[in-house]
Amino acid sequence: MTGAESVLSGPRPEVGVTAGRLRGVLEAGVAVFRGISFAEPPVGTLRFAAPRPARGWSGVREALAYGPPPPQGGHFGMEALAQDAAGDDWLTVNVWSPQPDPGAGLPVLVWIQGGAYVIGTSGLPEYDGGRLARDGGVVVVTFNYRVGVEGFAQIEGAPANRGLLDQVAALEWVRDNIRGFGGDPDRVTVFGESAGGGSVAALLAMDRAAGLFRRAVAQSVPGTFFSPELAADIGAACAAELGLRPTVADLAAVTPGRLSAAADAVGATLDQRAGRWGRPAHRSILFSPVVDGEVLAATPWQALAEGAGRGIDLMVGHTRDEQRLFTAISGLLGEVGEEQAAHALQLFAPGPDGERRYRDAFPAAGPDELYELVHSDWLFRMPSLRLAEAQTAGGGRAFVYELTWPAPGMGGAFGACHGLDVPLVFGNLDRGQPALLVGEQPSPEAEELSALMRSAWTSFAAHGDPGWPVHDSGQRLVQCFDSRSAITAYPEERSRRIWQDHTFAALPLNGPE
Repeated sequence: MTGAESVLSGPRPEVGVTAGRLRGVLEAGVAVFRGISFAEPPVGTLRFAAPRPARGWSGVREALAYGPPPPQGGHFGMEALAQDAAGDDWLTVNVWSPQPDPGAGLPVLVWIQGGAYVIGTSGLPEYDGGRLARDGGVVVVTFNYRVGVEGFAQIEGAPANRGLLDQVAALEWVRDNIRGFGGDPDRVTVFGESAGGGSVAALLAMDRAAGLFRRAVAQSVPGTFFSPELAADIGAACAAELGLRPTVADLAAVTPGRLSAAADAVGATLDQRAGRWGRPAHRSILFSPVVDGEVLAATPWQALAEGAGRGIDLMVGHTRDEQRLFTAISGLLGEVGEEQAAHALQLFAPGPDGERRYRDAFPAAGPDELYELVHSDWLFRMPSLRLAEAQTAGGGRAFVYELTWPAPGMGGAFGACHGLDVPLVFGNLDRGQPALLVGEQPSPEAEELSALMRSAWTSFAAHGDPGWPVHDSGQRLVQCFDSRSAITAYPEERSRRIWQDHTFAALPLNGPE
């Protein structure tokens, strides 16, 4: 059965899915179901394999707790979170529905979290879908996917991009089951930020994902997609930390925690590998989707320009100060010198005269601003804009936005930084790490901006119209989200001109292009 009949039994909602029957809970008028297996645990004989559908069960299964996180890299305490969780049922989905009725036909928003492809779990408080579902009249779905070595390392004998294959499997589960939760399987929108935005971009380019969603929102899309050669070299380095080869035969018996630790050890020596791995090493990026020719046949920019997204509505955008958060984490906020700025420009600006073009375009910018500009542009801002341009070139519709509202939290030092959009879009302004940017007591201005952004996301999911004009190569109109939001010409025109001839190709082995 697909999306079978659902009923509300007193305060405990029940829903039938293809594998069995589930009992959730009502929270502030929203039916919530957590920790639903959409695939078998990828361990044992299924280690490093493509996901397989979850087995069925008899009776009614409680769906009250998030599933355990997948193995995590050693960042922000996430590895401890994974180690403390019981079980290996990593591949689970969570659903919030304001109307769990098979006839409701509500739009569906499916969230893909970020985390540099090395950390991330759907059970974090900032990803609670209750407010978005209740206020927006949509069904919200979040899920786990494999990250790090488990999900993205190039391993001989294993399919590439296992994390992306997990995402496809979760979307297939949504297609087959969401009607029972009140969702319309023909009105599914995927949305994600950072590595989640890169995943959305990859799904747009993947034949296996065709037909699984009608609309897509890509927030702060990273421009890092790896060539097979680069991915294989990084995978070999991770295996070598354990004295092993990067094969399923060698790695399948290694505990996930040891593999994650081996990748962390490689990550700690990236300065020694920059000559071989190029820009990703300079940005501590070990894993990204691999343009392997099978799971992912082309980069998203190439695929969309060739028409892969013609039948899908796309909304894409970025924050103004993408790099600011990373500069602060590295202790360089306000401390970047001329030598560091020049090195960043030489390394990341496009073309042989990229540094000069930045200095000419931003003559009043000091070292701090130039450093942040080129990092923001290379990693997030220009890849996001160019994704919209590729969609338009391929005959599809794209809507562009930029978040320019400066975060009031932490003394206002972070500006409109990377990740600020997450609490605003979910409406979770008082929980989770990103909510620290908004401040301990969210202001009326923050609440108003959050309501505006949530309305745009849910309107786009429902009707394909977020409330501003389609992007084109003439006017280049975008929605700027700020204390006074407005539709305006793209604000980062100087950066756009610098990057307009650059091709975001799969990153190669043996250093920068």
